[in-house]
Amino acid sequence: MLLLWDIDHTLVEMRGIGTELFGRAFAEVTGVRMERQAAVDGMTDLVIFRETAALHGIQAGPEETARFTAALGRAHEDAVAEIQARGRALPGAREALAALDARGVRQTVVTGNVRGSARVKLSAFALDEPIVWDIGAYGDEAETRPELVRTALTRARAVVHTEDVTLIGDTPADMEGAAAHGVRALAVATGRTGENALAAAGARYTLPDLRDTERLVRLLTGGCTS
Repeated sequence: MLLLWDIDHTLVEMRGIGTELFGRAFAEVTGVRMERQAAVDGMTDLVIFRETAALHGIQAGPEETARFTAALGRAHEDAVAEIQARGRALPGAREALAALDARGVRQTVVTGNVRGSARVKLSAFALDEPIVWDIGAYGDEAETRPELVRTALTRARAVVHTEDVTLIGDTPADMEGAAAHGVRALAVATGRTGENALAAAGARYTLPDLRDTERLVRLLTGGCTS
């Protein structure tokens, strides 16, 4: 079995520090202070950067985007202590990752975060050990969730010989990305979207959060149909 995890509001909550780090990287690359940020829910960092730049009258091309990707990763690496002090692992996240790892479930991430910040966010809260990073997909590699899911599936299926794939996320965009490739979706209502809306977006299963490890494992590995 292969499990594709979203990160923000699924496994971790940054509580404002993520926006600040984005702003630091934005200022480093553009020379302009970030006054406001484009919508972030379900979006990749590539899109958020380009649209945020546009809000400030800046046209961001490939060169600026590449520089921003590197700067955002560095900003996270330099702010681990801040991330740990202000952010948190969501309740049940650590237990869920460990329980699934113990059952031999291969786990990676499909995230709108650039690779560098994705690694820092999970390692800061000791959530990184079960993650197979090389088969994941990251927000500096594609603009949409379907593209990210396709990238992860292509990488994973070269080494993980299974058609049993589930994506876990908290936004309708996550559900749509899974549906685009026939991947089962499990939604957690730990972000801004409730269970009913996530079900309507295509989630096969919904949970209020990750606290009930036993139920989560049953839903993913069989033995529970609701």
